[in-house]
Amino acid sequence: MGEPIRWGILGSANFALKHMAPAIHAAEGAELVALATRNAARAAPFQAFCPGLRVHESYDALLADPDVDAIYIPLPNTLHVPWSTNAMQAGKHVLCEKPLAMRAAEIDALIALRDRTGLVMAEAYMIVHHPQWQRVKALLANGFIGDLLHINGLFSFRNTDLDNIRNRPEMGGGGLPDIGVYTLGAARFATGLEPEILSARLTYQNGVDVKAEVHATLGPASLFTMVSTRMQPYQEMLFHGTEGSIKIRVPFNAGVAGEAQIEMRQGNGPVQVESWPQVAQYVEQVEAFGRAVRGQAAFPWSLEDARGTQAVLDRVFEIATRV
Repeated sequence: MGEPIRWGILGSANFALKHMAPAIHAAEGAELVALATRNAARAAPFQAFCPGLRVHESYDALLADPDVDAIYIPLPNTLHVPWSTNAMQAGKHVLCEKPLAMRAAEIDALIALRDRTGLVMAEAYMIVHHPQWQRVKALLANGFIGDLLHINGLFSFRNTDLDNIRNRPEMGGGGLPDIGVYTLGAARFATGLEPEILSARLTYQNGVDVKAEVHATLGPASLFTMVSTRMQPYQEMLFHGTEGSIKIRVPFNAGVAGEAQIEMRQGNGPVQVESWPQVAQYVEQVEAFGRAVRGQAAFPWSLEDARGTQAVLDRVFEIATRV
């Protein structure tokens, strides 16, 4: 495999602490070596499981670190494009949290910079690395459910803290940017089809969308998705066809909100269940990124893929009825 990919993290976000930093630390062929934060107290929990971690007091200092190969960016949404740009200009590979940008057009410059530098730049859309989604994609392609006629996607959690970045419009908060990327992006990934938005209804609080209901078509299939940041936690995706159905019980936070499991049924036959209790999708994501950096395999979620989902979100915001 060669030398490990040496990772640095911009900022000390709670999500990075809970999920991605441990994943980088655990992934084969990866090494977490540096973190940028001005607050030593926020660095301490990272150093607890990664004692040799170097702490830089600024993002620029981390980008200038010659012993860092790749940067993970978990910053607020509005900072994703500028710091991804800065990191690539510093010669670093970049894995940036979703949504990669606030508008699809902003991703064009990242694509151009990626192509010019030859660096690996990607959105951290972790679900595509999970075998449950790879299995669903294959089942749909192989006609397991016959002709696909409808997709249902639901994702919700409750967050009423107005100081949280997800509830702050100046930081790119809102339910659609945070979790709409999952229901709509997952439909795109699994089917290979592009949604045409028919109608949408957005509920706003504190200047951000907190509930989104979207009706669309994907080729001959209909799509309904609802996401909310003000409801009891729930998630599910359903693909329904002429001959069968596939339900993903924990499609997005597999291993955190419950066991990764799909239920498959054809006609009136029995429900078949497949599960992946041991898969860590964030670790899978880091290892996939490493393979891309080494030139061993293409990363499964390209910047063009991320741009496609953002274009769908842009269209929802454009035509939605707001309440």
